[in-house]
Amino acid sequence: MKFRPCIDLHQGRVKQIVGATLKDQAEPLTNFASDQPASYFAECYRRDDLPGGHVIMLGPGNEEAAALALAAFPGGLQLGGGITAENGPGWLERGAAALIATSYVFREGQLHRERLEALSRAVGREHLVLDLSCAPRQGRYFVATDRWQRLTDFEVHTANLELLAAHCAEFLVHAVEVEGRQQGIDPKLAALLGEATPLPTTYAGGIRSWEDIELLGQLGRGHLDFTVGSSLDLFGGQGLRYAELVAFNQQQDR
Repeated sequence: MKFRPCIDLHQGRVKQIVGATLKDQAEPLTNFASDQPASYFAECYRRDDLPGGHVIMLGPGNEEAAALALAAFPGGLQLGGGITAENGPGWLERGAAALIATSYVFREGQLHRERLEALSRAVGREHLVLDLSCAPRQGRYFVATDRWQRLTDFEVHTANLELLAAHCAEFLVHAVEVEGRQQGIDPKLAALLGEATPLPTTYAGGIRSWEDIELLGQLGRGHLDFTVGSSLDLFGGQGLRYAELVAFNQQQDR
């Protein structure tokens, strides 16, 4: 279980946005907007030996900032946001360690197997991470797309995760209903992922304290890595200190 850092880009700036408030023609609810460029955060992660974090491009206008972040930590960051079979190889050439995809694979509320297979072939299974950010419906979890505004019919459970695992190397899962709200993790989703995932999986959403991290470790059976956004002092938060999370990872390596 390790801390995975993040860089969320919106309109070219590093921001922390409340989940599910990112919509067309409307300003999202923003917890933090940095005056530092994306490359500053990438350099911090490189300096502190934190590979495997992710850069997410939230909409258009973020390509330049993303490229600068990748250049600051070549081979150390995963990249998501508008990834396709056509542009994916180019981003790998620009230094992405892996590519994160959702909307290319899940279209019109359904999984498109041919797109998944095409993307996996184009970038290599070992370089593909599937973002399975999801929300509950009648006690079950379904992947959300279109800026988390639309639930697909693809349920997160053991058989479906095993199906996807044949084509990718990792999963990234945001708990949509708690993302950015600093109100604690989604315990039911954490337990589900801890039991069902066949691949390395990073959980995101609601982490605000060490108690939340400990609970995630218990419910996730130690199988889940995690990312912290709005609660992190690096992003203006007060719940968790970046330096302590760096030390936590160093402790895990001993």
